[in-house]
Amino acid sequence: MAVARDRRPSLLRRAGMRDGDGDVDAPRIAAAMEQLRHRGKATLHDRLHRVRMALGLAVQAGLAAALAWIVSHELLHNPQPVFAPISAVGTLAASVGQRLRRTVELIVGVAVGVFLGDVLIYFLGTGGWQLGMVVTAAILLTIFFGASVAIVIQAAATAVLIVTLSPSTENLEIPRFVDAFVGGGIALVVTAILLPLNPLRVINRAARPALDLLADQLDVAAAALRDRDRDSAQRALERLRENKAELATFTEAIEGAKETSTLSPARWHRRSELTHYADAAEPIDRAMRNSGTLIRRSVTMIEDGEPVPDPMPDAVGHLAEAVRLLRHEFAVGAEPEKARERSLRAVSEAGRAYEQGVGFSGSVVVAQVRTTASDLLVASGIEQQEANRLVRESFGEQEKPAPEAGEGEPGPRRSPAAPSVG
Repeated sequence: MAVARDRRPSLLRRAGMRDGDGDVDAPRIAAAMEQLRHRGKATLHDRLHRVRMALGLAVQAGLAAALAWIVSHELLHNPQPVFAPISAVGTLAASVGQRLRRTVELIVGVAVGVFLGDVLIYFLGTGGWQLGMVVTAAILLTIFFGASVAIVIQAAATAVLIVTLSPSTENLEIPRFVDAFVGGGIALVVTAILLPLNPLRVINRAARPALDLLADQLDVAAAALRDRDRDSAQRALERLRENKAELATFTEAIEGAKETSTLSPARWHRRSELTHYADAAEPIDRAMRNSGTLIRRSVTMIEDGEPVPDPMPDAVGHLAEAVRLLRHEFAVGAEPEKARERSLRAVSEAGRAYEQGVGFSGSVVVAQVRTTASDLLVASGIEQQEANRLVRESFGEQEKPAPEAGEGEPGPRRSPAAPSVG
């Protein structure tokens, strides 16, 4: 008897479709699509956050460029005020946190470029190979004297402009100097007087991604320990390792806020409030690195099947909440008392986990809870020595029964060596 063949398109057969049956691949595909949708939303959220972060700088740059052009063209009667707006935008956009220094570098670079351009044009004339000689000489000379990258680039760019434009534009050197002063000066006026940013708002926006990243991955690690989910803990570790951009943005924002509070009279009253963030940057960086060790050892702990006492995930979860409280209390300008309390609670839970019994990797996780909590306490404004003392007190003198050799009954209780702090 002939066997009926499945005449449906082969694509449908490969997709797992059967008469009367559902698509066996549908759940897996639906999960993958949900991940893609979530990733798309996260990407859009990140992009909008970057736009909000850059909005103030963009407005400052636009205002500075317009004012530089007006001053150079209308007041100084420069018919082609190209360099002034470029200098203003370059000072603002490429030097967040170091605008005063970069303005000086801008002027120094212009001076070197003008000098070399004029000298070599006088002796060699103009042309393609002369341009190459000028640029090479400008770069080598500035590097020889230990100039920064900004001065090297500015000197080379100015030398190019002098060589290429001097044949068609007379007396280019003086307007170039003037424009450098005008552009850099107006950029400083805009940031200090006309449109100074709120330094605390800038730092709060920059700190949120770094601190939220740390808190979120600690939460994931805590859940992974409860569920013994090795893959989830590994993903948290990989995500936390990708923290360079968040930390760089945070550090740059602190430098920019300190500069604003120094240059802008309208922001002088914010100086004392900025000390929290300025002092917190380094311990937060340490907390990031120590949390990475904590999560890495959590992965090993799950892989090796070591015991996971119930208080251990709670300790990691308390660390995550301490990070969120620290960010919130910094943002509202409050003393971070709640963050400190939650950090010490994490240490206390870690002490209970240690008392109940942990393996080798578990003891490392306990030690990293203590160390990360100490970092957060220092970030909250407590001295390192005092933070270590509080951590030791919160951990407590945990004891374990230690059976004597050859005895079946437990012997005298002894205090095991507690994990170190720092």
